[in-house]
Amino acid sequence: MRQVLGAPSSRLREWTYRMRLLVLGGTAFVGDAIVSQALMRGWDVTTFNRGLTGHDRAGTTVVRGDRYRGADIERLVEEEPWDAIVDTSGYTPSNVLHIASAMKRRAHRYLLMSTVSVYAGWPAEALTEDSDVLECPPDADEHFGQDTEDGPTKYGYQKSGCESAVRLVFGEDRATLLRPGVIIGPREYVGRLPWWLHRISEGGRVLAPGDPARAIQPVDVRDLAAFTLRSIEQDVSGPLNVTAPFDFDTFGGLLAYCMEATQSASELLWVPDQVLVAAGVRQWSEMPLWRTHPGVWQVSSARAKAAGLICRSLRQTVEATWEWMRTSTPSLDGSDRASEIGLSRDREEQILASLTL
Repeated sequence: MRQVLGAPSSRLREWTYRMRLLVLGGTAFVGDAIVSQALMRGWDVTTFNRGLTGHDRAGTTVVRGDRYRGADIERLVEEEPWDAIVDTSGYTPSNVLHIASAMKRRAHRYLLMSTVSVYAGWPAEALTEDSDVLECPPDADEHFGQDTEDGPTKYGYQKSGCESAVRLVFGEDRATLLRPGVIIGPREYVGRLPWWLHRISEGGRVLAPGDPARAIQPVDVRDLAAFTLRSIEQDVSGPLNVTAPFDFDTFGGLLAYCMEATQSASELLWVPDQVLVAAGVRQWSEMPLWRTHPGVWQVSSARAKAAGLICRSLRQTVEATWEWMRTSTPSLDGSDRASEIGLSRDREEQILASLTL
């Protein structure tokens, strides 16, 4: 089904040429941010999805379909050609290979939203785009790869295979592989930053993990979206890590901004890494954004910065996320990961009560 939604503004018709963009996905978090900013630039945006999560932005051309159904892809190919395809929903190499092959002559560029999890050394090692990636064939099915404790994940293997599929079909000159680290900001459905904002807004004694001076480098979803569109405009090819700079901010800063935004009088009690590890606190999930591995926040984004990546302050991201939480009803869209996020209040109090602080 093809549906054209009303344009958000008549001023978009003033553009003499409208970039044509196809977004696979385009209704939740990253995809929505890309669609929103493309529309604001006056681009002609088509989204292809099942219509089960998120919402369609006014001004987009909506094509309903399932990327795993061959007939739906064949119908999509019959649409007018695009300047670029942005794939925000590609997770299985064989499926990405199928779609890329079908679209090879229908688009100039294929941009895959990938992840730093494709690196063999993540999260243990500092990374650049020249670091080794996990090996996965471009035609691998959804069963390829495995999860390793504190090492490579099936998700990382699969995304690496998706990258190989795009490169195989579109070549090095027409393939753009963006590898974000942690993405936060308004409409985040995983719930990492929203959990911290909600917890701190409740007040009381708050367990704060590890060293407040620990450097962190999450990227705002809006900055990722802007860089995505810039990469298309400038014909940027190859892999690019998309993270904030090394000296961006700290975990202590993050929680301080949460307190400012929520006007909370919470008391932050910083608990050493080794104490939390000994207590069996699950890193990254029970304690969102906390991980002790040295490479987690050591991902170089120098190449992306040279290509035009600009990162707003962490304080601005926190403030915007809290405003979104206050003025809307955040949806986790049934995310399995979201259900694992956060430490229960009972467990938090048990850990704090066992300490002499």
